[in-house]
Amino acid sequence: MTKEQVETETAQSNSTDPSREKALGCSRAAIEKKAENIKILNLTELSSFTDYFVICSGTSDRQVQAIADSIEYTMSTLGIEVISAEGYSEGRWILMDFGDVVIHIFQEALREYYDLESLWADAPRVKIPAEYYGPAASRLN
Repeated sequence: MTKEQVETETAQSNSTDPSREKALGCSRAAIEKKAENIKILNLTELSSFTDYFVICSGTSDRQVQAIADSIEYTMSTLGIEVISAEGYSEGRWILMDFGDVVIHIFQEALREYYDLESLWADAPRVKIPAEYYGPAASRLN
């Protein structure tokens, strides 16, 4: 990401964007289940089907499922229901569609194979606040 993309994303973080807040809420729920390498991609200028991708990894099928459960529960407590979800029973790559936010929860090998971050390399990254991570921040970033 270029310095200009970082500056643009930082400037946008001061605005109130409900989709951005939803993506951050999903990230926080993933962090609570020890998701690793969480990235939020801002696709508002690049995509017509969603505004944000949240991409993260789990180390096993059970952890990937637990991350998905945490995100779904957290969003449902806010009155936000998942539109569709795929891949839960296998727990290798779970895709959750909230409309303006799409969540990808991968086991690491599949994440590397599909490499969504490179596919969407032009998308600005949203910085996840350090306080979301707590004391485990160095391992999870």
